[in-house]
Amino acid sequence: MQLGMIGLGKMGANMAQRLLNGGHQVTGFDPNAEARKQLEGKGGGSAASLDALVQALPAPRVLWLMVPSGKITDDTVTALLALLDKGDTIIDGGNSNYKDSLGHAARCEDKGVNYVDCGTSGGVWGLAEGYSMMVGGDEKVVDTLRPIFETLAPGKDQGWGRVGPAGSGHFTKMVHNGIEYGLMQAYAEGFSILKHKQEFGLDLAQVAEIWRYGSVVRSWLLDLAADALKKNPQMDGVAPYVVDSGEGRWTVDAAMELSVSAPVITLSLMERYRSRDDDSFADKLLSSLRNEFGGHAIKKE
Repeated sequence: MQLGMIGLGKMGANMAQRLLNGGHQVTGFDPNAEARKQLEGKGGGSAASLDALVQALPAPRVLWLMVPSGKITDDTVTALLALLDKGDTIIDGGNSNYKDSLGHAARCEDKGVNYVDCGTSGGVWGLAEGYSMMVGGDEKVVDTLRPIFETLAPGKDQGWGRVGPAGSGHFTKMVHNGIEYGLMQAYAEGFSILKHKQEFGLDLAQVAEIWRYGSVVRSWLLDLAADALKKNPQMDGVAPYVVDSGEGRWTVDAAMELSVSAPVITLSLMERYRSRDDDSFADKLLSSLRNEFGGHAIKKE
């Protein structure tokens, strides 16, 4: 198939390359001229503007968005709707909030443009291993895009699927990332407990390697933990500061809206907030309260 790729960062560029490797024709747009040049070097085409990209594609057009969620995605959808014709298709493969995706779908429907939201997982490994894709949108529209998803996925019928109507793809990916928060937090806490049992002198990289085979906690995340511990056993030079990209917050919000208990995901998000507070006012006040009611000692700075 022939399609346009909007956003040629780490994810977009790798996805474009995997599509090219699979025999598709890809024309890309990115504000960064060097990113466009690199795509050309891999056999793809490029356009210097959204207008030029739309003009370069045959109707009905297919455009895949791989840009940051929020305003940039909103602005890109708005710009495209002024350029596209009835029957064209926008695929948002980024990490948009599913509520934003519902709004984008409604706006596209008003213009007769198809909208598909595709929650995409795979990161920097996706080029070689394939991407996991949770697709939301009209069933007939998604079926016409099957060759694209089959090429990007780990296998033609593996690692991807239409999960429901527009919005459902990004909702499913949101929860996927919430689960990821909980899994990573559990691994981090477990290895920290092992590290603090100093009298045993445990080799954490060795333990991780043992767990990778036959253990009920084996997973790709554990594989990555084993690799990280092998390369840097003491985590030297790594600040104890953990960022979040938003999906964990949205998952917790959804859990509250649906009255679903989700303590593990919620606490894993709270722990990320905690990691960023290197001068905790809450802990200082807590220590002061213990001193006030019980005369307990305060450790001075």
